[in-house]
Amino acid sequence: MIEKLVFYYQYPFVRYALIVGVLIALCSSLLGVPLVLKRFSYIGDGLSHVAFGGIAVASVMNLTNEMLLVLPVTVLSAVLLLRTGQGARIRGDAAIAMISVGALALGYLIMNIFSVSSNLSGDVCSTLFGSTSILTLTGREVALCIVLSILVLAVFVVFYHRIFAVTFDENFSRASGINTEAYNLLIAVVTAVIIVLAMNLVGSLLISALVIFPAMSSMRLFRSFLSVTVCAAVFSVVCSAAGILISILAGTPVGSTIVAVQIAGFAGCCAVSALRRQ
Repeated sequence: MIEKLVFYYQYPFVRYALIVGVLIALCSSLLGVPLVLKRFSYIGDGLSHVAFGGIAVASVMNLTNEMLLVLPVTVLSAVLLLRTGQGARIRGDAAIAMISVGALALGYLIMNIFSVSSNLSGDVCSTLFGSTSILTLTGREVALCIVLSILVLAVFVVFYHRIFAVTFDENFSRASGINTEAYNLLIAVVTAVIIVLAMNLVGSLLISALVIFPAMSSMRLFRSFLSVTVCAAVFSVVCSAAGILISILAGTPVGSTIVAVQIAGFAGCCAVSALRRQ
């Protein structure tokens, strides 16, 4: 197995997939901890379905670079989702459900009406559950992912203390003079960027796994915010790298394999937590 891994690692597409997969996993795990603690985990589902709708429109328009349309639309939806979720008439969970179902339905409807592919079912399935495009990345796409990931990491590190305060006690943070709306907006926009980056890795239906499983697994082992964040980052990176390598060796879907490894890791963390309580 080791010889086979060394053999595959000689190919650039394997190195590109590992680089992109690790960076996406790292960024999603860092943002996943605040989202889980704020009980806003399913924002990933809502935004991923919006991204699916954007991809459908981009494919109909025959855009060579879907990111030019999908990224702005997803970021705008994150802003609207935050504003709508703070309203008195429509709360956060209802707003996510409305945007999620609406974008998914409209995207599939557009792809059916203005079909530009002879294999519509295959295109939809690969978009929802991930595709092999993670193994056909170009150098430009990898460079774009690296730049966006560095920006996400820089935002999290620079505003770490403010994100920590807003996550645990928004009312106290507001009373202390922190612009909580601005930081909530920042979290939503950064999450939208991560969602778009993760579309090719795990697909729109499995993106929430990258956000939820690392945070929930690390919370079984640690209690402090910093410890949970560091553990979530390590857990996510290890599971994603292992999932990509296993999918290459076994010929299984990349996204589903990564999620399966994360499920196994979560089960292991739960077992360790149970043993520590005993």
